[in-house]
Amino acid sequence: MHSPLLDHTALTGDERFALQNPQLLRVVLDGRAEVLARTGAMVAHTGRVRFTGWRPPRSQRNQQGGPIGSAQQPAALDLMRCTGTGTVYLANLAQHLHILDLQGDRLTITSSYLLALDAGITWRTVDIEGGERISGVGNRSLELSGRGRLVVMTSGRPLVMPVRAGEYVYADADAVVGWSSALEVQLQAQSANTEAWRRHGTATEGWELSFTGDGFVLVQPSELRPPQRLPRR
Repeated sequence: MHSPLLDHTALTGDERFALQNPQLLRVVLDGRAEVLARTGAMVAHTGRVRFTGWRPPRSQRNQQGGPIGSAQQPAALDLMRCTGTGTVYLANLAQHLHILDLQGDRLTITSSYLLALDAGITWRTVDIEGGERISGVGNRSLELSGRGRLVVMTSGRPLVMPVRAGEYVYADADAVVGWSSALEVQLQAQSANTEAWRRHGTATEGWELSFTGDGFVLVQPSELRPPQRLPRR
């Protein structure tokens, strides 16, 4: 059989996280460290790999910070443990994927946009100033820190907007995926007529986030809610 379709064969290599293509992540497991991934994101795998539900150790469930998922927002992250030896392919509704390498720095990400991460990365939940005014804003924002890799999803190719001290950057609250944790962030009403901004009844319609400080903001070319897995029957 001959077809350009057959050119899309699996890549090879031993790098833990690599992109098979812009919408498909390849994870290599070596039998030692585990990887945490969005539950249901596995689309294929080879080797001797196990997928199990993940919960934080009991001693960490009431801590302010800890490994991903440690009790501050139990509903914000639905993760599974990937262990063993082999290769796992992860995706979520053909979202564009981006591998980030934390080297002791801090990054705040909306939890709905996390696809996978090294299990050793730590986190804490953060509040957005003004976010108490509407439901659902800020309560899923996670400040990630430590050393390791994580994979972020966006709807389409994202825009990275630099933020400089003394200046402000504004973005639609539904389009923001993440930002440098050192930035000051505030929720505010959009300055234009709110009727012009309304979209399909989303919780944050008519609202935007303002950023100031030194860092960057990651924005996706979409104002809709992040895609969710279909509920299990």
